[in-house]
Amino acid sequence: MSPEESENVLGQPQASPAVPITVSITRAVDPERIPDVTRWVQAGVNLANRYPGFLGSGWVRQGADSVHWHMLYRFADAALLEQWESSEDRRRWLEGGRELVREARVERRTGIEGWFDEPQSPQAPDALGPAETPAAPPRWKQATSIWLGFFPVNLAFTLLVTTLLPGWNDLATALKVLVTTLVLTPIMAYWVLPGVTRLLRRVRFL
Repeated sequence: MSPEESENVLGQPQASPAVPITVSITRAVDPERIPDVTRWVQAGVNLANRYPGFLGSGWVRQGADSVHWHMLYRFADAALLEQWESSEDRRRWLEGGRELVREARVERRTGIEGWFDEPQSPQAPDALGPAETPAAPPRWKQATSIWLGFFPVNLAFTLLVTTLLPGWNDLATALKVLVTTLVLTPIMAYWVLPGVTRLLRRVRFL
């Protein structure tokens, strides 16, 4: 490649990297219609899975006796999310669920924090309108947040197992890493990262 060609390539504006967007929804469900709601939610997941950029979804009930369900789905970027949200498939699916859910709260978030926080922005039950999308913190702040949670938890776990489990240090490295990640991943996802995120938002770090 000639210097001129190299200069032209380097001088071209670089496209901004796509930022995945997580949509977080809370819906109140009629306790008498849980089987119907389960089928309705799964039908929506199956539909979204046909659209480009769909990165996955999940949904859980808040508790055994709670009527509130928390739902998440994620797309690779805002444009691909818009294709799904403006689609006729989604409109028909929402129409089919109008008698199954009574209210909804929706929030869009970018970055890893979108998987760990509860939704905050109220919106209409059908969630057809646009939801506010807060600006994502810089990647270094997201990385710092994860490290602040992971370091003390990993340190505490390592001290515990090396003290309480004879022969731990004699295990193969791969086995120790496997056990450590299996134990710490749910702890990080369900308790540590949400707590760290809330704390750092209070001090205006995020």
